[in-house]
Amino acid sequence: MTAQAGICAESNLHAYYLMFDVLPGQEAAARSALAKTPALWRELTQGYPDAAFSGLVAVGDRVWDRLYPRARPSELVPFPAQLQGKRSAPETPFDLFFQLRADRLDVAYIAVQRVMALLAGRAELKYERQGFRYLDCRDFTGFVDGTENPQGEHRAEVALVAEGPFADGSYVHVQHYRHNMAKWQRLSVPSQEDVYGRTKVENIEYDSDKKPPTAHTKRTSLKDEAGNSLEILRQSMPWGTAAEQGLVFISCCHTPRHFTRMLDSMFQADGAGHFDHLTLFTQAETGSAFFAPSLEWLVKSGEL
Repeated sequence: MTAQAGICAESNLHAYYLMFDVLPGQEAAARSALAKTPALWRELTQGYPDAAFSGLVAVGDRVWDRLYPRARPSELVPFPAQLQGKRSAPETPFDLFFQLRADRLDVAYIAVQRVMALLAGRAELKYERQGFRYLDCRDFTGFVDGTENPQGEHRAEVALVAEGPFADGSYVHVQHYRHNMAKWQRLSVPSQEDVYGRTKVENIEYDSDKKPPTAHTKRTSLKDEAGNSLEILRQSMPWGTAAEQGLVFISCCHTPRHFTRMLDSMFQADGAGHFDHLTLFTQAETGSAFFAPSLEWLVKSGEL
């Protein structure tokens, strides 16, 4: 099997994110359109070699059985919504997710228009957002994003299903976060660093014994019962307008359990009442669960 390049791709300068819902009665047409996406990714990659384009399409948990009724990824389940007082991470299911990234904004936009034409009359666009690299891969909070990401060949080990009919596919979770920048900027730099658990400018993580139990790096650096790290591959990028800023958070993993454990740890207080204090400064407005199949699965519409 061959993974879609967008799953493990290195960071780009620009991205477009699109969410669609398949129109009633258009399942067969949508499935046929998805079978053409590998050729579209290849055409854009070869046609604009200087753009480092990568495409990714993933199928939502609620529509999977309508599109591919013969087989389903064993762990594809709804998004693990959270609600803790005023802090929340809602579930907002969508049928299809597209991540279109490139080092040229015009090429990313060409990809958008090609996808729109491919799905015309088959699916309705429900969400779109443009992402971009901010400084040296930083979030608008000023901190480097994705510091804990696996590197090199380990990216594929973390992100891709290893074997079986869904080999080289990935479980994908997507959230649209909106930051409260006014509230965040009222914090001193040392207080901001305590929220993250690492320094802001140098991007140096605190020693474990000096890290607050509410630090983002503390709440998301988890291990299983055997002491193995629960890793995900983040493909997130900031978004922003003149008035609003935030992050399109994207998790790719060979299992959804790692992301679910991290989200639980961020939002649910432990026995001492500690939770991730970063959630006091940013609000998740969407949350969706998908599976990104291999190129072969898409081309053959699951008839492997």
